[in-house]
Amino acid sequence: MYVWPCAVVLAQYLWFHRGSLPGKAVLEIGAGVSLPGIVAAKCGAEVTLSDSSELPHCLEICRQSCQMNNLPQVRVVGLTWGHVSQDLLALPPQDIILASDVFFEPEGKPFFLLSSQFNHRYNGIKSLLRSLFFPDFEDILTTVYFLMQKNPKVKLWSTYQIRSADWSLEALLYKWDMKCVHIPLESFGADKEDIAESALPGRHTVEMLVISFAKDNLNYT
Repeated sequence: MYVWPCAVVLAQYLWFHRGSLPGKAVLEIGAGVSLPGIVAAKCGAEVTLSDSSELPHCLEICRQSCQMNNLPQVRVVGLTWGHVSQDLLALPPQDIILASDVFFEPEGKPFFLLSSQFNHRYNGIKSLLRSLFFPDFEDILTTVYFLMQKNPKVKLWSTYQIRSADWSLEALLYKWDMKCVHIPLESFGADKEDIAESALPGRHTVEMLVISFAKDNLNYT
């Protein structure tokens, strides 16, 4: 239950775009302390916070964040990535999905780097490697894909911390017919070691991405 560097950068992106948030349906996944979602709600968005239904303590932290920030209107729901639940089915179409540091490098090399070392006769081995090294990424994208089906124009605003030069999301996004646009940190005032008088993100290297369906040709600035 910690405010990670990625959350501060994503919150800065939300604040920079605060003029476009009033009335927007915004869902934060893997919310935890919920800094980005709280900022979105303070800027007038209709926010739903979510974390794993299997982690009730995390959901309680979401509720406490709402109480401390006087946001009784913000909903908190349990969503376990990769599971089609009643709460997921009941969600209305979203305009923006928020995700800070949900994509982090698993232990060991990523699957799609290892897979190039094997030919097509070893599909079983590659499948096993994927299950070992990508336990959550497919589940996250399954849930995001489901939400994109409800509203094909929904955008996933996501920040992740670079922990290895050998890791990339590109292959999985291609598989799920998604694309990402890298947003330069300097374009929204996040290219510095402290943001809004916070010691975070410090010297951590954080990337800002906007992810959408590949067929969507909208541009970002």
